[in-house]
Amino acid sequence: MQPYYTSGMRRLWAVALLAVSVASLSAARLSAGEPHVIVAFGDSLTAGLGVRPEESYPSRLEARLRAAGYDYRVVNAGVSGDTTAGGLRRVDWALKSRPEIVIVALGANDGLRGQDLKSVRSNLDVIVARFQKAGAHVLLAGMEMPPNYGARYTTDFRAIFADVARKRGATLMPFLLDGVAGNPRLNQPDGIHPTAEGYEAVSDRLWPYLQPLLRR
Repeated sequence: MQPYYTSGMRRLWAVALLAVSVASLSAARLSAGEPHVIVAFGDSLTAGLGVRPEESYPSRLEARLRAAGYDYRVVNAGVSGDTTAGGLRRVDWALKSRPEIVIVALGANDGLRGQDLKSVRSNLDVIVARFQKAGAHVLLAGMEMPPNYGARYTTDFRAIFADVARKRGATLMPFLLDGVAGNPRLNQPDGIHPTAEGYEAVSDRLWPYLQPLLRR
C-alpha cells in the first residue's frame, strides 16, 4: 500500500528538510574555520566617502583585528546619504551575512535634515532590536549635531542614542566622531567626512568599545 501524504504533510517535510540543510551548512562553515562577521551598518561615515576603501573605518578595524589575532571579517554596510528609515529597510539584507556583532552608526543624516526625533528614536530602537533578535551583539555609535541646530534639538538628539542603548542593553559609544569632528586636520574640506587619518582615529576610538564583544 502506497503511503498517503497530504499537501500539508508535504509542506512540513519540506520545511524540516530545509532546516536540516541550513543547520548542516552552518556546521560546515564553522568547521571550515570561517571568520566571525562584524557588520558596520551606517551611512557615508561608514562607507568611507572621499577616501579609498581600505582607508574607511571598517577596513581599518578589520586590519586591527587581524593584527591582534582575532578571526573576524568586517562587512562594510555603509550607504552614503542613508537615514535611520533607510537603515531599517536594509536590516534583512545585513543579516544575510550572519553577523556576530553589528556596529550601528546611523542618524547623522536624519539630524542634519531636521527629522522628527520621535521617528529617529523609533527607527533606531527597531534596528537594534532586530539585530539582537537575530543573535547579534550591537554596538550603537552616537551622533552629534552642530550647535546651530539649537540647544534643545542638539540635546534631545544626543539623548536618543543613550536611551536606545539603555533600553536594549546595547553597548554605546557616545559619539562616533569623538576627537575627530571639528578638527580640520582630520576632516575633508566639507568639514563632515574624515580624512584617511581621521578614519584611523575613528577606528582607534571605537576599539575599546568593540574589544569586549570579541571572542577568539
